[in-house]
Amino acid sequence: MKIDFDKMGGLVPAIIQDAVTKNVLMLGFMNEEAYQKTIDTKKVTFWSRTRNCLWTKGETSGNYLNLVDIRLDCDNDTLLVKVHPQGPTCHLGTDTCWGEDNSLNPILFLSELQNFINKRHQEMPENSYTTSLFKKGINKMAQKVGEEATETIIEATNGTNDQLVYESSDLLYHLIVMLTAKGLSIEDVASELIKRHDPNWDKARRMKKSNQA
Repeated sequence: MKIDFDKMGGLVPAIIQDAVTKNVLMLGFMNEEAYQKTIDTKKVTFWSRTRNCLWTKGETSGNYLNLVDIRLDCDNDTLLVKVHPQGPTCHLGTDTCWGEDNSLNPILFLSELQNFINKRHQEMPENSYTTSLFKKGINKMAQKVGEEATETIIEATNGTNDQLVYESSDLLYHLIVMLTAKGLSIEDVASELIKRHDPNWDKARRMKKSNQA
């Protein structure tokens, strides 16, 4: 990775992003020495422009930024640093330097679950429930999705909210497994929903095209 430290007099901006929540936590600056120390220690280190010295985030507070990955932008002069934060990031005690809550949007977990199921499909480890579903074939998987859909309907009409969420989770999981077996993903479903959200989406035309196919 060839970083252009010369463009800003030896410094480059370093955008700090939580690797899990994807939220931006802060902006700092690194020189070549700070970058190398970050790589070596796996603790994000900056160059302090006010103190004119290296500064490892968390060295006094204990709120370290544990390095996950560093990406370089297209101009080779800005870093995207992905981290696991250890406590609040801002010196004011907030999660981010913009005063925002660094909480995970649960919907993002669906992509993580899809990646996990993809891995199961590729590796097919023994003693895995997901593996056993793939081995049973598409017909059994479709049947299981139907069973889970029925249980979800029962909870929606005669059950509790907690059980409805529980059964809906089972339904969604088995649906993702079935999609994966067909070479599809939950992201494909999301893309279809995005299309339908467009005010110009023509449902009648879409149905006609499907019938012709």
